[in-house]
Amino acid sequence: MNKTDFVKDSLVPISSHVLMAEFTYTLTGGYAEYLARPKNQAELEYLVQRAIAYKIPYLLLGNASNVIVSDDGLSELVIIMTDFSQIEVKGSQIIASAGAKLKDVTLAAGKSGLTGIEFACGIPGTLGGAIFMNAGAYGGEISSVISRIRAINSAGKIVEYEANDFHFGYRQSRAQEENLVVVQAVINLVPGDPEKIIQLMDELNERRAARQPLELPSCGSVFRRPPGHFVGPMIQESGLQGKQIGGAQVSKKHAGFIVNIDHATAGDYVALIHLIQKTVFEKFGIHLKPEVRFLGFKDGEV
Repeated sequence: MNKTDFVKDSLVPISSHVLMAEFTYTLTGGYAEYLARPKNQAELEYLVQRAIAYKIPYLLLGNASNVIVSDDGLSELVIIMTDFSQIEVKGSQIIASAGAKLKDVTLAAGKSGLTGIEFACGIPGTLGGAIFMNAGAYGGEISSVISRIRAINSAGKIVEYEANDFHFGYRQSRAQEENLVVVQAVINLVPGDPEKIIQLMDELNERRAARQPLELPSCGSVFRRPPGHFVGPMIQESGLQGKQIGGAQVSKKHAGFIVNIDHATAGDYVALIHLIQKTVFEKFGIHLKPEVRFLGFKDGEV
């Protein structure tokens, strides 16, 4: 079995030489050797199991909103999940596929009069990505509303977990530890007033738009928050707000973000991240750990 057969004989279409900058929120990244977009669980299982059989590494991406893809591209099979996006409301539960956008999940909850997930309304990712990273905002984390998770393990088998057995932590989950592919999740919410729920989400989105550089390409919040500190103010006090390397700039609106203002490359982003880490450490003695994921980089590059 070889890579040519892997692509040619696949029952799910696999594209070759696809520019990742067309998918990433930063608008950066080189070419993926292979890319597929499953539409349902059966197609996703098939792709993962086929990749395992052919010994081809695979990489799952949702909205690619919190990643930096190397300018050299990706040799793995990239599986983009956004076409696998079913959302079903059953009583006070939402059952959603991993590729469903958080925005759409929260809107479904609001329209159904279900409260508890409003905090996620502005997070620009998918449910699967949010579970992988245990994404959060405004004091809430996705782990607080998840009850069950279906996934594919590294052997290609379907496995199911209760949320309390998924090793959730700050931007951490069992999916990271064991290279699990999130397939679907059950979200537990409680009944509420639809008008008040939608109003709260509108207010949170207005706050986000006022404070964050949503008008420019970015990878979202770049760094994890160190205990007892706030990243943005530390970067500001280090004199780096507005600092630019190539086409990447520390946002003038929120210093915790790096924006693409002029055809930035992934290399520009990495160089600016390294500068921020070095400068903040020299001033505060704190090493900022990235929240963003680096994909396709060689050892020592990030």
